Amino acid sequence: MSIVFNPDQKKKLEQLFKEGISVMSEVESLNEGLRDTVKAVAEEMQIKPTVLKKALKVAYKFNFHESQEEFDQLETILETVGRTD
Repeated sequence: MSIVFNPDQKKKLEQLFKEGISVMSEVESLNEGLRDTVKAVAEEMQIKPTVLKKALKVAYKFNFHESQEEFDQLETILETVGRTD
């Protein structure tokens, strides 16, 4: 089944795609810059970039307690199977 768009709908879709592609391109550029910054700081401070990125995500989402609960569960599971070392 094919959808037929009237001229007003077509205009709205074209505008959405024009703006959406622009926003997505900007987000991609910003993410690349952040990735480079995280890598540089991690190297300077001798911290794994993945740890810094995780900390940034937790700080951004304000979900430290949720992340801590997940880590506690992970720790319990690994201790249970004898894989903490």
